[in-house]
Amino acid sequence: MPASSIDHAFTARSNRGAAGDPTYAGALSFMRRRYTKNLKGADAVVWGIPFDAAVTNRPGARFGPQAIRRAAAIFDNDPQYPFARDLFAELAVIDYGDCLLDNGNHQKTPATIEREAKKLLKSCAFLLSLGGDHFVTWPLLKAHAAQHGPLALVQFDAHQDTWFDDGKRIDHGSFVGRAVRDGVIDPERSIQIGIRTHAPQDCGIRILYGHEIDEMRADEIAYQIAERTGGRKVYITFDIDCLDPAYAPGTGTPVAGGPSSAKMLSVLRQLGQLDIVGADIVEVSPPYDHADITAIAGATVAQHYLGLLAERKAREQA
Repeated sequence: MPASSIDHAFTARSNRGAAGDPTYAGALSFMRRRYTKNLKGADAVVWGIPFDAAVTNRPGARFGPQAIRRAAAIFDNDPQYPFARDLFAELAVIDYGDCLLDNGNHQKTPATIEREAKKLLKSCAFLLSLGGDHFVTWPLLKAHAAQHGPLALVQFDAHQDTWFDDGKRIDHGSFVGRAVRDGVIDPERSIQIGIRTHAPQDCGIRILYGHEIDEMRADEIAYQIAERTGGRKVYITFDIDCLDPAYAPGTGTPVAGGPSSAKMLSVLRQLGQLDIVGADIVEVSPPYDHADITAIAGATVAQHYLGLLAERKAREQA
């Protein structure tokens, strides 16, 4: 148990080590990580992208990064469940704050996100992004592919996001199809989990529909993901509407019939064998949330990404 602290996000002298802030007070960075623009020595960077101008239903995801950070206060710096460790004992993580976007010129948004993401990826090993609507994954994928080559995409979602567009639209329902056409992701190594809608095309991506995963155990889903990605470098995007609205009411396009947060977190927990090079959590929309249910789920997804990273670093140092 760390010594008591307050405002660890500003007063911490290191990017490692747990904080001791009370859950009800203190500066609300993600999991109390130090707020800094200094990337030196960071194993992972948490970055908010407060953008929701691409939604086709209810807006509000621009407040997602704030809500996820606030919900992350529940991680009170005991050994983190289910990883049974202080995630930050060896893993150096910072909160870089948010991406600055021009709210009056959305056509500049993709290039701004991509440029900033590339800069961050040059100086850190892993970028964990907090959306924002799902459009933000498009420039993030481009930035990661520029560094790693075509990626295997693991997408937790109720929607395929493969609707056709002209390559210029600002739309959260078409980025996957665009990524396939532009060679940013490899559809033969990509998989979507929890889909509960139909789009005109699947782009060759493997789909595990909502009714299918309802009949599957978490370990079976994780096995299908590992088989499909086949050892390729993986980017994970988690649209919170993958979860049933009972577990994630605070989202722009909720779809009934989805899995529980417990089941999908169990799937994530079992993806440690994947070569995950980047990840995001998107579509948390606080105006439609209740008692931070959705924000807590989103924060826990992000916490699981860091847990997998911490375990990987421990294995590499063993």
